Amino acid sequence: MTTVTMVSTGRRRPLMRFVALLVVAFLGLLSPAAAGGGKKPSRAERKAVRKEQIEKAKAQVQKFEQMKKDGADMISNTKEAAALRSYELRKKKTRGIIRKREKPISSILFPGMAPEEYSKNELIPINVELVESRKTQVPYKFYDLPVCRAPQEAAVRKVRKNLGARLQGYKQQASPYEIRVGINKSCTPICMVSIGGRKLRWLRKLVERQYRVHINLDQLPVLMRSKELNYAVRGYPLGFKAPASYTGLKSDELYLFNHLKFTVSYHEDPSQFDGMRITGFDVHPVSIEHKVDTDTITSATQISTCNADGALEVVNDPATYLALRSGSSGEPLKVVYSYEVEWEESDVEWTDRWDVYLVGSPDDDIHYFAIVNSLMIVLFLFGAVATIMIRTLRKDIAGYNEMQTIEDAQEETGWKLVHGDVFRPPSFSPMILSVAVGTGVQIGVCFFSVLLCSLLKLVNPMKKGQALTSIVVLYVLSGTVSGYYSSRLYKFCDGKAWKRNTMLTAVSFPGLLVTMFTILNIFLSFAKAATAVPFWLVISMFLLWVCVSTPLVFAGSYLGFRADKTDVPTKTNQIARFIPEQPFYADVPFSCLFGGILPFGSVCIELFFIMSALWLHQYFYMMGFLMAVLFILVATCSMVSIVMCYLQLCGEDHRWWWKSFWNCATAGVYLFLYALWFLSSKLDLIGFLPILVYLTYMSMISIAFGLLCGAIGFYSCFWFTKKIYGAVKVD
Repeated sequence: MTTVTMVSTGRRRPLMRFVALLVVAFLGLLSPAAAGGGKKPSRAERKAVRKEQIEKAKAQVQKFEQMKKDGADMISNTKEAAALRSYELRKKKTRGIIRKREKPISSILFPGMAPEEYSKNELIPINVELVESRKTQVPYKFYDLPVCRAPQEAAVRKVRKNLGARLQGYKQQASPYEIRVGINKSCTPICMVSIGGRKLRWLRKLVERQYRVHINLDQLPVLMRSKELNYAVRGYPLGFKAPASYTGLKSDELYLFNHLKFTVSYHEDPSQFDGMRITGFDVHPVSIEHKVDTDTITSATQISTCNADGALEVVNDPATYLALRSGSSGEPLKVVYSYEVEWEESDVEWTDRWDVYLVGSPDDDIHYFAIVNSLMIVLFLFGAVATIMIRTLRKDIAGYNEMQTIEDAQEETGWKLVHGDVFRPPSFSPMILSVAVGTGVQIGVCFFSVLLCSLLKLVNPMKKGQALTSIVVLYVLSGTVSGYYSSRLYKFCDGKAWKRNTMLTAVSFPGLLVTMFTILNIFLSFAKAATAVPFWLVISMFLLWVCVSTPLVFAGSYLGFRADKTDVPTKTNQIARFIPEQPFYADVPFSCLFGGILPFGSVCIELFFIMSALWLHQYFYMMGFLMAVLFILVATCSMVSIVMCYLQLCGEDHRWWWKSFWNCATAGVYLFLYALWFLSSKLDLIGFLPILVYLTYMSMISIAFGLLCGAIGFYSCFWFTKKIYGAVKVD
């Protein structure tokens, strides 16, 4: 026994020492001031420190506000301008609802992206993108212009192409400019291009319509900055139009920018990383008529206005502007393209390099106000629905259930009178209704899935074409949903032509979009626009539709027709009940027009930012707000449908099927009217083709939006009627 006791004690001693160490460490964590040998600050001292911090924050706010009033520089790469930008964008950088924390803009726009360090004299890929204008929605490729071609050995950054980028015409190509890390380059000629005839007239039209060239370096779009005017804009214009009062000529003249001054900003910190990080990419275009005596131009050619000994700095001077016109005897215009590069060290860190691109964009407060505005509509409708469900319906149901005699039953009034007809299938084309509702459900599932993928960081809307790719792919993959819901509704309406129903569900909406897109693509192809889709891509889309989407629709339809017929609480009479005359405001089209206002009103403010991103080339990345707006839209459509359905049934009108769909689907009509207002007030489109492009795509969006709202309204009304008629006793 003694031996056993000694062995047991020997095993316990290390355990007790370990427990004692844990207790000491825990007490040290509870009292960090005592562990450090210091005294724990009192409540008054903590209050004083907090007050001092608040005073410093107030002083900093006052300083920045005064700088803004004085028109301080906000767009340059100085430390003061970067601090002012950070203050201006503080609300965009704040993330979190309960625990707010500040994150850099770059991590918000491009989560997971790591900085790239470059070594001295390393060749950096500089890519050209589209040439586009706000005045026309018809972009062109850079090498469609009469410009110098990229050399064969040019560095190219490989970018993974996707379906959306191809549909939008995005294609990054190597530029004719050569930029090496840390190496300044004075004026360097590239080539000479002869421009005449039709090409010259086309180039003049592009300059007059304010087309801009977009280039990127290290995934940064090129910027034109003006410290004096305190503005920054992406891309640089092809040229400019000078009024006669400026040039002294008899009429306005068009000039071409043929010399580019690149300024690359970089940040170095040997204690943190090796090499250089690029934090800015600027351009200053110059129009200059280079004097040359030869038709063959290389980078080594000596030009008196560029790189010859004693050449002056290349600047914008009205006396040397390059006019876009042919010679006096009609000879082609000879243009010498050149560029120069300057490297500039900056205090701006890599994480803050995207701040300047969002300066001047609306604050997040506007999105919060839009959501609050929409929530007010939802609360108003919720009050109306609550009144109907809790007070009116409860009283009606209790009264109906207490009727014991035939005489009492004969005195029934209101919505219970139509219990034998409320679930009668619609007399007008249940086939079209089922197809429209099934398609609307598919659009809703697709939209929700895209937003969910964006919130989970699986899709980044800032990357070219990624959002459109996800929309197309997820719509195709959700074909089972449309087939299932369309077939269930068609089966409930006692439909027998299930093959036709399935084919129409698979073909109708995609076929309409493809037809509209194909007609538009013909016009774009004649205009040689970058967004003109090649024939092989059209075939690929067709195969994606036929080989993936259609089989999924058939699979969903099979499941829907195999499922049991939807149960309803009442039986349908053999003879339809007579419908009394309805007031004009309760009948089509007035009721539908009234019903579509609120669903559209709940999303109209957020819609403005989406359309600005689509047509004004602005950034939109706040998918969390868009998800909230989607939920608000669903709630609004549901409540509008329920309220209007109840009022219709109280008027003894049992034809709620199509009305419940159109009461909310007319929100698509209001969306198209809003698009017409946006076209007339916010856009300055020139020509027939730009307007055709805008109206075609907005028609597609409006139809999809109307189908989504209509499907929500229909199923809300269907649920409501089953609920209320299931709560009454019907003989």
